[in-house]
Amino acid sequence: MKKMFPKLFEPGQIGTLRVKNRLVKAPQTTGLSNKDGTVTQRLVDHYTHLADGGAGLVIVEYAYIDDIASKSCHCQVGISSHEHIAGLGWLADSIKNHGAKAGIQIEHCGRQRFLGPPMKSASPIPWPMLYDQFHTIPEELTIDEIQVLIEAFGDAAKRAVDAGFDLVEIHAAHGYLITNFLSPFTNKRGDWYGGSRENRFRFLRQIVENCRKKVGPDFPLTVRLSGTDYEPDGMTIEDTIYYAKELERLGIDAFHISGGDHHTMIHQVSPMAMPVCYNVWAAEAVKKEVHVPVMASGSITLPQYAEDILEQGKADFITLGRPMWADNEWVKKAMEDRPEDIRPCIRCNEGCLQRSSFLGRTVMCAVNPVLGFEEDLAIKPAETKKRVVIAGGGPAGMEAARVLKLKGHDVTIYEKRKLGGYLHEASAPEFKEDIRHLIDYQIHQIEKLEIPVICEELTPEMVKAGGYDAVISAVGAEPVIPPVPGINGENVINALTILDSHPEIGRKVVVVGGGMIGTETAIDLAEKGHEVTIVEMKDAIMADCAVTDIIAYYEKIGRNRIAVIPGLRVTEVTDQGVRGVNDRTGRRTELPADSVVIAVGLKPRHAFYDTLAGEPDLEVYEIGDCVKAGKILDAFHTAYKTAVRI
Repeated sequence: MKKMFPKLFEPGQIGTLRVKNRLVKAPQTTGLSNKDGTVTQRLVDHYTHLADGGAGLVIVEYAYIDDIASKSCHCQVGISSHEHIAGLGWLADSIKNHGAKAGIQIEHCGRQRFLGPPMKSASPIPWPMLYDQFHTIPEELTIDEIQVLIEAFGDAAKRAVDAGFDLVEIHAAHGYLITNFLSPFTNKRGDWYGGSRENRFRFLRQIVENCRKKVGPDFPLTVRLSGTDYEPDGMTIEDTIYYAKELERLGIDAFHISGGDHHTMIHQVSPMAMPVCYNVWAAEAVKKEVHVPVMASGSITLPQYAEDILEQGKADFITLGRPMWADNEWVKKAMEDRPEDIRPCIRCNEGCLQRSSFLGRTVMCAVNPVLGFEEDLAIKPAETKKRVVIAGGGPAGMEAARVLKLKGHDVTIYEKRKLGGYLHEASAPEFKEDIRHLIDYQIHQIEKLEIPVICEELTPEMVKAGGYDAVISAVGAEPVIPPVPGINGENVINALTILDSHPEIGRKVVVVGGGMIGTETAIDLAEKGHEVTIVEMKDAIMADCAVTDIIAYYEKIGRNRIAVIPGLRVTEVTDQGVRGVNDRTGRRTELPADSVVIAVGLKPRHAFYDTLAGEPDLEVYEIGDCVKAGKILDAFHTAYKTAVRI
């Protein structure tokens, strides 16, 4: 028995399936399949690395069940045809060859079809985001079409069995087609499949009956349900408990409980502004009413959270989505009693959602540049050992140092302030706690690898005199100071200073700049009791934020009564506040303020790199914010991909 997390590593049972521990890789789309849904080498590499990481069960991302309208997004894996079986068998066997049980999730996307028409649903109610994009209203499924889909789900489940999977999960959560029937928010039908709770459940009941008939009585069959879709007049936890009880009677072997849909995305893929373990309450509610295992899901980022959930009897299994993308060895490290070595998911949604799903790219992770490139970007020993010095100990500098040390190089970091760089400012608000875990992880890696850290500024002269083979500039960026009269007044302070040293400021505050830094600073100040106004020159604030942050931050802005004035260019700062002009209308505005906070962006520090570039017999590199002021994803990716080539 492991001393730190004993509950996590107890064996478990899902129907007839014996699972070696209580940790499950939750299904998440990767975009790593071929366009026709067939399996690729990249997809197999991805899942074998996950299986190597120690999870008892790996559930492959949702697979579309027909070739009409069930496919949700680009390069999604398919299970709609007999021709998919060969590749799926390769995938299932590869997962099992690496020590995990293999499951697969089957689904129809319903109204959440990122590929545009044809789009089918229970009722012609669009998801606003896709309506804005495609101007498509979902077609209401006819009775005949429903019968065809019921058969398609059963056929897909049978293909999974034939391919060698150990378990099939029916996706009835997150706003996909089955949820479109289950939720009164999206089901306005007047026939057998609409109206009462019993009628809304009919579609799922018939799907389960068909799947069970085709996979046999003993094959493990599970269902994923949203505890609630968090929609007005939507599906309630009482609905979900009813559905779960009925499904148990039909022979379902376990329930995977999460919440939300794409319209209420912050409840489905909760950002760091939301509480951790966000939908565990729903798993607990279902577990009290059923007699089969329940899997808890959603923002369970750290092993201690998972252990507590099991210890308190809130669930029987823990499913990990984003956390196992951030670190595929999450399970192995927890099992070896070294949680400090787990690279934590910070729930930024920047790579996995914003830059991959929404842009039609393959999966990415802000803190794990290897994701999706598990073989291509693997760390390999360097052919020639080099002496490398790194200027700057922020996230980019520390990640580069870690990779270089693992490759066998001699590495030294110079950091004049403290390890972590601007991560300290980024993690200052209470709702940014996830980043503090990332700082702890990175510093621990530097200490564990015994990488020297010298607490002073590295100069070009020191590099030239140091006999180094390579130097990496990771000196970051500095605040932009707009050329505005009064900008140096005593009542003016930079946002980074606010977040770093928390100086005394007045009660009434105007924040100039509505990007991520300005918005987060404004919310932090408002939650501490200040009266805050955000002024932004663009037509909208948060242009550089992930969509889930935008939704969560707008809720905080409303709750804290923060005034937002877009389209206003500040022309002067005075002792009494700011003056500005709307460049479209020419209207001039004066805003009174005790303190003015400047947050108009960052500019890269190029001077260090430029001074050394071209120096003979010296390799010179630039990473992180000093390449281009960006986000944590940019820091980690530029650092890793540079260091792995040295």
